[in-house]
Amino acid sequence: MSSPETGASEKTSLSASTLRRQVDAPLADQFVNLEAVARLSDDASNVAIALSTLTAGTRVKHQDSVFSLSHTVLTGHRFAVKDIAIGEQLTSWGLPFGRANRAISAGDYVSNASTLEALSLRDVDAEFPRDANFEDDMHAYSLNPASFEPASQVPRHDLTAVFEGYPRRDDRGKLVRGVGTRNMIVLLGTSSRTASFVRQLERRLNAANKVSEDGLEDGLEGIVAVAHTEGGSRDVPNNLEQTLRTLAGFMTHPNVAACLAVDMPSDALNNARLKDYLSTHNYPLDTLPHAFMSLQDSFSASLERAEQMVTAWLPAVREQCREAMPLSHLKVALQCGGSDAFSGISGNPLAAWVAKEIIQHGGSANLAETDELIGAESYVLQHVKDVATAQQFLDMVARYKQFAASHGTSAEGNPSGGNKFRGLYNIVLKSIGAANKKHPDVRLDAVINYGQPMTDPGFYFMDSPGNDLESIAGQVAAGCNLIFFITGNGSITNFPFVPTLKIVTTSTRFELLHNDMDVNAGAYLDGTPLDEVGRDTFNLSLQVASGERSVGEQAGHSQVQLWRNWQQAREEKPDEVRLEQLKARERRQDGHPIPICPPASTWSRTFTMTHADDRAMVEPLGLLLPTSLCSGQIARMAAERLNQKLTEMSPIRRFVPLVHTEGCGVSSGSSEALFARTFVGYLRHPAVRMALLLEHGCEKTQNDTMRHYLQDAGVDAGAFGWASVQLDGGIASVLTNMDAWATARLAELSAYDRQLTSLASLKLALLTDDASDDKVAH
Repeated sequence: MSSPETGASEKTSLSASTLRRQVDAPLADQFVNLEAVARLSDDASNVAIALSTLTAGTRVKHQDSVFSLSHTVLTGHRFAVKDIAIGEQLTSWGLPFGRANRAISAGDYVSNASTLEALSLRDVDAEFPRDANFEDDMHAYSLNPASFEPASQVPRHDLTAVFEGYPRRDDRGKLVRGVGTRNMIVLLGTSSRTASFVRQLERRLNAANKVSEDGLEDGLEGIVAVAHTEGGSRDVPNNLEQTLRTLAGFMTHPNVAACLAVDMPSDALNNARLKDYLSTHNYPLDTLPHAFMSLQDSFSASLERAEQMVTAWLPAVREQCREAMPLSHLKVALQCGGSDAFSGISGNPLAAWVAKEIIQHGGSANLAETDELIGAESYVLQHVKDVATAQQFLDMVARYKQFAASHGTSAEGNPSGGNKFRGLYNIVLKSIGAANKKHPDVRLDAVINYGQPMTDPGFYFMDSPGNDLESIAGQVAAGCNLIFFITGNGSITNFPFVPTLKIVTTSTRFELLHNDMDVNAGAYLDGTPLDEVGRDTFNLSLQVASGERSVGEQAGHSQVQLWRNWQQAREEKPDEVRLEQLKARERRQDGHPIPICPPASTWSRTFTMTHADDRAMVEPLGLLLPTSLCSGQIARMAAERLNQKLTEMSPIRRFVPLVHTEGCGVSSGSSEALFARTFVGYLRHPAVRMALLLEHGCEKTQNDTMRHYLQDAGVDAGAFGWASVQLDGGIASVLTNMDAWATARLAELSAYDRQLTSLASLKLALLTDDASDDKVAH
């Protein structure tokens, strides 16, 4: 396998204008050189990756041959550079990712069935092949202990670089929690039912203490809420252990100057369990100003009590100062999201270059996302500390496959619709590209569980799901104090108390999203040597670790999502048995219907509702509906901005952001049908007078997909607003566009009126989170 520093990807591309003139060349005898319009991942590849959309008929010269493209090839998609016979393997990065199921000629667009299906859901003005010409093919890896050779780690530099950080020492001066790159007070919601409380507490404290987006001039760099979706019930969740480990890692993280943990004591995941976990596993809690608080009073009284606790810590936190610390205290999370075909060529190799440099200064790096390394085992394990570590990695991959199978799916189905749209046809291509976040010279030193602390320097692999937010939470809990987030489409990902450097793979995307991206790895594609781009990124990393704010921090955006409480195994009961159980519960009732009251005209009980468009509603709302988890926080930011502009005369009462956890990789079949039905129901709800759908841009359920859902349900998609975080140009641009949509739509709506309405207009939802006896059920 070729090193990221070598190979075809280092050749200089032409300017955009020259490239367009070449591609649009009208004369049949004209052609473009392959290196001007495409990249080979390595010299042995038999397919090339298009640098920009290439029209059908474009003539391409590669080595001694000239061929024409059979179809339009989208940016990041692949076409054959030589003839490929039936049954022959298609290769990238020296590894097979597919096997031809029909003869493929040089210039043919290569595609599998799932990619063609994903493209059919996109509104793309291009004709694609009707049938796939290759089937997915995964290279099986087998570890042979007899021939295994332990590897050495890359050598340490003689002189160690430094950064300005916050040492977390005990009374004797010993570093017990490492060195922080930030100095933050964390308001930790122990379970999901305290999420709204800690968010409200964050707003209250920041307003009272004048903590702006620019932070304070003293040692306090922020007061942030960490809210999540887990543990909010009386039933013990199956992810209790990993959630406790994650929360313990958050509390004692070196970036945390003080922490308030807030719980509902009746939840299975509560402060008592968290304190016991911290003590049992020897987390250094004693060196951290902290408190555990339960919500037992009224909401307002609890806010006042919590505010007093946190305010008491402020003087000590503000006195803390940065000190010059060796780079051995830097622990970098390597993460990717919204990946494209160039992630493995530019962005990931760049992150690997910098991670290698940090390791050579004595620091650490953490590679994650188990399901996104399936098929790349031979690359990950080419340099390993010992055979036991190699076997641990393979065992985790096997365990993840089993975990996915228990849900009726497979880890191989990981690539999202957005991934496929950008040229990652299957899990092998995605995995090989993702694995390039590990430099080929760097040794794999350790394999750890989700959120397990990193105790020694070196290169780690951490078990985690492919969802980048869930994976990042585990890396932070493991101790990472800087995040490298590599993205092809321009994913907007930031963590509340650890800075994120976002590395985008192409110059085109960087120009579109420059206000939200930190590093342009596309410069490497454009001809700048990797060493030069790497050195610049390394220096930027030290500056951000030393306090310079990343673009995400400047935008005031962050999100948290823990590895969710998925059921670990299917309930082994046939549908008929479950149906009989439900019927038995129904038979507890007496069988008589609920009595119907007299007609509304003679019934004295009425209530006030708002009428608009012949629909009755309790409250007229504007709905901001994220199409996936990753655009949820930006929908919340938009709602806060828009609500400040509403008046008593506005035709709606408020804007509501419906933040949720789905959409990034919803399974096909019944799960997708449930997702579609639910979202269409939200948009058609009588309370919704105006609605906008907000995509992140790389999820499976992007706006194009949502339009198909609406069309299938007979709903006019033109009745709603549409916005895209990535395609609209990032956070600031999409917020501006959403403001413009809201202003125009509000002007179109008529004012609402209130009148007495019969109870026949009311539809009541009943919810219980506990078993009910016969009397309550009746």
